Amino acid sequence: MRPSSSRARAGLGLGALTVLAAAGGATAADAQQAAPAPAAPAATAPAPAAPVLAQTAVDQPAKRSASLRVLSRKLNVRTGRTARVGGRLTPAAPGRTVTLERRGARGWKTIDKARTSRTGRFTLKYRTRAVDTAQVRVRFSGSRDVRGKSRRVGRLNVFRPALASWYGPGLFGNKLGCGGTLNAGTIGVAHKSLPCGTKLVLRKGSRIVRAKVIDRGPYVGAREFDLTQATKQRLGFGSTGTILVAH
Repeated sequence: MRPSSSRARAGLGLGALTVLAAAGGATAADAQQAAPAPAAPAATAPAPAAPVLAQTAVDQPAKRSASLRVLSRKLNVRTGRTARVGGRLTPAAPGRTVTLERRGARGWKTIDKARTSRTGRFTLKYRTRAVDTAQVRVRFSGSRDVRGKSRRVGRLNVFRPALASWYGPGLFGNKLGCGGTLNAGTIGVAHKSLPCGTKLVLRKGSRIVRAKVIDRGPYVGAREFDLTQATKQRLGFGSTGTILVAH
Protein backbone atom coordinates (compact mmCIF):
# COMPACT_ATOMS: atom_id res chain seq x y z
CA MET A 1 0.00 0.00 0.00
CA ARG A 2 2.94 2.45 0.47
CA PRO A 3 4.02 2.43 -3.09
CA SER A 4 0.56 3.41 -4.12
CA SER A 5 0.54 6.21 -1.54
CA SER A 6 3.94 7.43 -2.78
CA ARG A 7 2.69 7.51 -6.38
CA ALA A 8 -0.46 9.30 -5.15
CA ARG A 9 1.60 11.89 -3.32
CA ALA A 10 3.83 12.26 -6.28
CA GLY A 11 0.81 12.73 -8.50
CA LEU A 12 -0.62 15.23 -6.10
CA GLY A 13 2.69 17.00 -5.99
CA LEU A 14 2.93 17.20 -9.74
CA GLY A 15 -0.67 18.39 -9.97
CA ALA A 16 -0.11 21.02 -7.32
CA LEU A 17 2.98 22.25 -9.13
CA THR A 18 1.02 22.39 -12.36
CA VAL A 19 -1.75 24.35 -10.68
CA LEU A 20 0.77 26.72 -9.05
CA ALA A 21 2.63 27.15 -12.30
CA ALA A 22 -0.60 27.92 -14.10
CA ALA A 23 -1.57 30.30 -11.35
CA GLY A 24 1.83 31.89 -11.47
CA GLY A 25 1.59 32.30 -15.23
CA ALA A 26 -1.82 33.90 -14.96
CA THR A 27 -0.55 36.21 -12.27
CA ALA A 28 2.44 37.24 -14.43
CA ALA A 29 0.18 37.76 -17.42
CA ASP A 30 -2.22 39.75 -15.30
CA ALA A 31 0.67 41.77 -14.01
CA GLN A 32 1.90 42.44 -17.52
CA GLN A 33 -1.62 43.49 -18.59
CA ALA A 34 -2.09 45.68 -15.51
CA ALA A 35 1.30 47.40 -15.83
CA PRO A 36 0.98 50.67 -17.72
CA ALA A 37 2.69 50.89 -21.10
CA PRO A 38 5.83 52.95 -21.00
CA ALA A 39 5.12 56.55 -22.06
CA ALA A 40 6.43 57.55 -25.47
CA PRO A 41 9.29 59.95 -25.25
CA ALA A 42 8.02 63.51 -25.43
CA ALA A 43 8.69 65.25 -28.77
CA THR A 44 11.46 67.75 -28.54
CA ALA A 45 9.99 71.26 -28.81
CA PRO A 46 11.60 73.36 -31.56
CA ALA A 47 13.96 76.02 -30.33
CA PRO A 48 12.35 79.44 -30.40
CA ALA A 49 13.28 81.35 -33.52
CA ALA A 50 15.59 84.25 -33.05
CA PRO A 51 13.60 87.49 -33.17
CA VAL A 52 13.76 89.19 -36.59
CA LEU A 53 14.46 92.84 -36.30
CA ALA A 54 12.29 94.89 -38.63
CA GLN A 55 14.34 96.90 -41.05
CA THR A 56 13.33 100.50 -40.81
CA ALA A 57 13.70 102.42 -44.03
CA VAL A 58 16.02 105.35 -43.72
CA ASP A 59 13.92 108.45 -44.15
CA GLN A 60 15.13 110.60 -47.02
CA PRO A 61 15.37 114.28 -46.08
CA ALA A 62 12.71 116.39 -47.76
CA LYS A 63 14.04 118.44 -50.67
CA ARG A 64 14.07 122.19 -50.26
CA SER A 65 12.43 124.52 -52.75
CA ALA A 66 14.66 126.55 -55.04
CA SER A 67 14.27 130.21 -55.94
CA LEU A 68 15.55 131.75 -59.18
CA ARG A 69 15.78 135.53 -59.23
CA VAL A 70 16.61 137.47 -62.39
CA LEU A 71 18.65 140.54 -61.45
CA SER A 72 19.64 141.79 -64.90
CA ARG A 73 18.89 141.05 -68.54
CA LYS A 74 19.88 142.24 -71.98
CA LEU A 75 17.69 140.49 -74.51
CA ASN A 76 17.24 143.08 -77.28
CA VAL A 77 20.46 143.06 -79.28
CA ARG A 78 21.66 143.39 -82.85
CA THR A 79 23.11 140.42 -84.72
CA GLY A 80 26.63 139.59 -83.62
CA ARG A 81 26.13 141.12 -80.16
CA THR A 82 25.88 139.22 -76.86
CA ALA A 83 22.67 138.73 -74.90
CA ARG A 84 23.03 138.39 -71.11
CA VAL A 85 20.97 137.25 -68.14
CA GLY A 86 22.20 137.56 -64.57
CA GLY A 87 20.56 136.22 -61.45
CA ARG A 88 20.77 134.36 -58.17
CA LEU A 89 19.82 130.82 -57.19
CA THR A 90 18.89 130.04 -53.58
CA PRO A 91 19.58 128.11 -51.39
CA ALA A 92 23.01 129.44 -52.27
CA ALA A 93 25.85 127.00 -52.94
CA PRO A 94 28.84 127.10 -55.29
CA GLY A 95 29.05 125.02 -58.46
CA ARG A 96 25.38 124.48 -59.24
CA THR A 97 24.56 124.50 -62.97
CA VAL A 98 22.05 126.99 -64.35
CA THR A 99 21.13 126.99 -68.05
CA LEU A 100 19.78 129.58 -70.48
CA GLU A 101 17.23 127.97 -72.80
CA ARG A 102 15.49 129.10 -75.98
CA ARG A 103 12.04 127.88 -76.95
CA GLY A 104 11.79 126.60 -80.50
CA ALA A 105 9.49 124.42 -82.58
CA ARG A 106 10.84 121.27 -80.87
CA GLY A 107 10.79 122.56 -77.31
CA TRP A 108 13.43 124.14 -75.09
CA LYS A 109 17.07 124.10 -76.20
CA THR A 110 20.06 125.07 -74.05
CA ILE A 111 22.06 127.96 -75.50
CA ASP A 112 24.37 128.62 -72.53
CA LYS A 113 25.40 127.18 -69.13
CA ALA A 114 26.93 128.75 -66.04
CA ARG A 115 27.86 127.69 -62.51
CA THR A 116 26.77 129.53 -59.41
CA SER A 117 29.18 131.28 -57.07
CA ARG A 118 29.16 130.58 -53.33
CA THR A 119 26.48 133.28 -52.98
CA GLY A 120 24.33 131.67 -55.69
CA ARG A 121 25.02 134.33 -58.34
CA PHE A 122 25.29 133.42 -62.03
CA THR A 123 25.69 135.13 -65.42
CA LEU A 124 24.54 133.56 -68.68
CA LYS A 125 25.73 134.81 -72.09
CA TYR A 126 24.66 134.10 -75.65
CA ARG A 127 26.58 135.40 -78.65
CA THR A 128 23.97 135.93 -81.36
CA ARG A 129 24.64 135.02 -84.98
CA ALA A 130 21.35 135.49 -86.85
CA VAL A 131 18.07 137.37 -86.69
CA ASP A 132 15.80 135.71 -84.12
CA THR A 133 12.88 136.20 -81.79
CA ALA A 134 11.98 133.59 -79.18
CA GLN A 135 11.03 133.11 -75.54
CA VAL A 136 13.93 132.33 -73.21
CA ARG A 137 14.13 130.99 -69.66
CA VAL A 138 16.69 130.18 -66.98
CA ARG A 139 16.58 126.70 -65.44
CA PHE A 140 18.10 124.80 -62.54
CA SER A 141 17.56 121.04 -62.97
CA GLY A 142 17.76 120.26 -59.25
CA SER A 143 20.10 118.37 -56.95
CA ARG A 144 19.97 115.72 -54.27
CA ASP A 145 18.62 118.14 -51.67
CA VAL A 146 17.03 120.95 -53.73
CA ARG A 147 14.12 120.78 -56.19
CA GLY A 148 14.51 121.97 -59.76
CA LYS A 149 13.23 125.38 -60.82
CA SER A 150 12.75 127.32 -64.06
CA ARG A 151 11.80 130.92 -64.76
CA ARG A 152 10.94 132.68 -68.00
CA VAL A 153 12.86 135.89 -68.44
CA GLY A 154 11.26 137.37 -71.56
CA ARG A 155 11.78 137.36 -75.31
CA LEU A 156 15.16 137.30 -76.97
CA ASN A 157 15.06 139.65 -79.98
CA VAL A 158 18.02 139.67 -82.34
CA PHE A 159 17.59 142.59 -84.76
CA ARG A 160 18.88 143.61 -88.17
CA PRO A 161 18.46 147.05 -89.76
CA ALA A 162 15.94 147.60 -92.56
CA LEU A 163 14.68 150.58 -94.53
CA ALA A 164 11.02 151.41 -94.04
CA SER A 165 8.27 153.85 -94.97
CA TRP A 166 4.60 154.09 -93.99
CA TYR A 167 1.16 154.35 -95.59
CA GLY A 168 -2.47 154.76 -94.64
CA PRO A 169 -4.38 158.05 -95.24
CA GLY A 170 -6.33 157.87 -98.47
CA LEU A 171 -6.10 154.06 -98.45
CA PHE A 172 -8.33 153.24 -95.47
CA GLY A 173 -11.08 150.86 -96.53
CA ASN A 174 -8.92 149.17 -99.17
CA LYS A 175 -8.39 145.43 -99.19
CA LEU A 176 -5.10 144.12 -97.82
CA GLY A 177 -2.92 141.74 -99.82
CA CYS A 178 -3.19 139.08 -97.08
CA GLY A 179 -6.91 139.50 -96.50
CA GLY A 180 -8.92 141.95 -94.46
CA THR A 181 -9.35 145.71 -94.73
CA LEU A 182 -6.95 148.52 -93.87
CA ASN A 183 -8.15 151.05 -91.31
CA ALA A 184 -6.67 153.67 -89.00
CA GLY A 185 -6.10 151.20 -86.15
CA THR A 186 -4.57 148.34 -88.14
CA ILE A 187 -1.23 147.11 -86.77
CA GLY A 188 1.00 145.43 -89.37
CA VAL A 189 3.45 145.84 -92.21
CA ALA A 190 3.61 145.31 -95.93
CA HIS A 191 6.46 143.21 -97.38
CA LYS A 192 7.08 141.96 -100.88
CA SER A 193 7.94 138.31 -100.14
CA LEU A 194 7.71 137.28 -96.47
CA PRO A 195 4.75 134.88 -95.99
CA CYS A 196 1.50 136.44 -94.86
CA GLY A 197 1.17 136.18 -91.08
CA THR A 198 4.94 136.20 -90.44
CA LYS A 199 5.48 137.59 -86.94
CA LEU A 200 7.93 140.45 -86.60
CA VAL A 201 9.38 142.51 -83.78
CA LEU A 202 10.05 146.13 -84.80
CA ARG A 203 12.26 148.51 -82.84
CA LYS A 204 12.93 152.22 -83.07
CA GLY A 205 15.00 153.64 -80.26
CA SER A 206 13.58 152.26 -77.03
CA ARG A 207 10.16 151.45 -78.50
CA ILE A 208 9.28 147.91 -79.53
CA VAL A 209 6.16 146.79 -81.43
CA ARG A 210 5.12 143.26 -82.39
CA ALA A 211 3.37 143.04 -85.76
CA LYS A 212 2.55 140.68 -88.65
CA VAL A 213 2.92 140.80 -92.41
CA ILE A 214 -0.57 141.74 -93.60
CA ASP A 215 0.01 143.35 -97.02
CA ARG A 216 2.28 143.44 -100.07
CA GLY A 217 4.72 146.26 -100.83
CA PRO A 218 6.43 148.68 -100.82
CA TYR A 219 7.40 149.00 -104.44
CA VAL A 220 9.34 152.25 -104.29
CA GLY A 221 13.11 152.56 -103.88
CA ALA A 222 15.09 150.25 -101.59
CA ARG A 223 12.53 150.27 -98.80
CA GLU A 224 11.83 146.80 -97.39
CA PHE A 225 8.82 147.47 -95.17
CA ASP A 226 5.78 149.69 -95.28
CA LEU A 227 4.31 150.36 -91.85
CA THR A 228 0.65 151.04 -91.33
CA GLN A 229 -0.19 154.39 -89.74
CA ALA A 230 -0.99 152.78 -86.35
CA THR A 231 2.33 150.87 -86.38
CA LYS A 232 4.24 154.04 -87.29
CA GLN A 233 2.68 155.94 -84.40
CA ARG A 234 3.46 153.27 -81.83
CA LEU A 235 7.10 153.16 -82.93
CA GLY A 236 7.48 156.92 -83.04
CA PHE A 237 8.69 156.53 -86.62
CA GLY A 238 9.05 159.42 -89.09
CA SER A 239 8.23 159.25 -92.78
CA THR A 240 11.12 157.09 -94.02
CA GLY A 241 14.25 155.72 -92.41
CA THR A 242 15.88 152.74 -90.73
CA ILE A 243 14.20 150.53 -88.19
CA LEU A 244 15.39 147.34 -86.49
CA VAL A 245 13.56 144.09 -87.33
CA ALA A 246 13.59 140.64 -85.74
CA HIS A 247 11.69 137.63 -87.10
